[in-house]
Amino acid sequence: MPYARGVAAVAAVVALMATTPLVAAPQAAAATDECKTYAGRPWALQRVLLDELWRQSTGKNVQVAVIDTGVDVKHPQLKQAVDTSKGRIFLPRNLKDKDGRKIPRGNKNGTSDTVGHGTRVAGIIAARPAKGTGFVGLAPGATIIPIQQNDAEGHGNTTGLAAAIDYAVAEGADVINISQDTANAAEPTPLLKQAVEKALAKQRVVVASAGNDGIGGNTKPTYPASYEGVLAVAAADRNNERAPFSQSGTWVDVAAPGVDMISTIPGRGHCPDNGTSFAAPYVAGVAALIKSKHPNWTARQITAQIQQTAERSIAGHDRLVGWGVVDPLRALTEDDHPIETPRPHEGITRAKAPLPADLHLGETAEQRTARIATYVAVGAVVVVVGLGGAGVAVRDARRRRGSAG
Repeated sequence: MPYARGVAAVAAVVALMATTPLVAAPQAAAATDECKTYAGRPWALQRVLLDELWRQSTGKNVQVAVIDTGVDVKHPQLKQAVDTSKGRIFLPRNLKDKDGRKIPRGNKNGTSDTVGHGTRVAGIIAARPAKGTGFVGLAPGATIIPIQQNDAEGHGNTTGLAAAIDYAVAEGADVINISQDTANAAEPTPLLKQAVEKALAKQRVVVASAGNDGIGGNTKPTYPASYEGVLAVAAADRNNERAPFSQSGTWVDVAAPGVDMISTIPGRGHCPDNGTSFAAPYVAGVAALIKSKHPNWTARQITAQIQQTAERSIAGHDRLVGWGVVDPLRALTEDDHPIETPRPHEGITRAKAPLPADLHLGETAEQRTARIATYVAVGAVVVVVGLGGAGVAVRDARRRRGSAG
């Protein structure tokens, strides 16, 4: 059967690509083409009735700390969204690259971003509306506290992250977004867990990305996402299914759009990206909306509201997408009274704490290029196989007609 042979051929190519590294191609030209002002409404926002949502809340009077690579306030949609007076940098001093040259630490108030990661995260949460683009933050009335705690070289660690969380709490952040995760399954420095617990005790909502190491079905816990009380966010695609790269596990709470996520980049314009790093701020935006509408709700009640109004395909908890894919409008309208539910992974034992762990910002530029190249190659194989199958079908039909004549 031609079709069966075609499927087998595609499967063989996919299997080969899964074990064969791909060479990263230069991205400068592609970035120039992709990262212009996005005129339309991104798919992750099309799935939400924004006008109806914002009649309920815009996130006004809520502060969201973005602990990341900084937030570039030069972007027109972020100038009014960021509180520069509260920004801070938590990176070691006298940083040097592999050649011994000093690495700039950035602005002391966290308002520079050479990576672009934190600027994207902040945009998904609270970018202001602007002419010429349909992109906007989910909570455009919220205020961002920019905290730079990592950089392009990955100098951020869990000790610095713990200090950044403490600082965010001290500065009055209502929601804390952490789009980073530890590289190893072992639990990092106890300081990180202590900082998270203090934030939760102060009724601050802590949102963290689940991690992008899920291609092989990896279910190892990442931190701070898997700490009790933290809202751990996986990435979903347009079909409300787990994105292939998204980490899984009983500790995952919810999923949110994390594929082809349009957001702000340093300077101006918008660019697409993928990762649980960009699913987490989508959920942080929803948390800000709820906090603004219900300022007296506890952190536990806000996270429970997000979990219990998520769109799910099964009745209970699922290790791939948690309680389901976040539904912002349901979270803001099905809110007659606060609810509280236990996290499904309560009681899980964790490894003892080693030294501070490195933090990952999600998919790197090289990984993204490799993934896109894989998609293109597999797509080409599918097209070739499909055309081959069609050719066989046409040939057989002609033979049948010839026999009948």
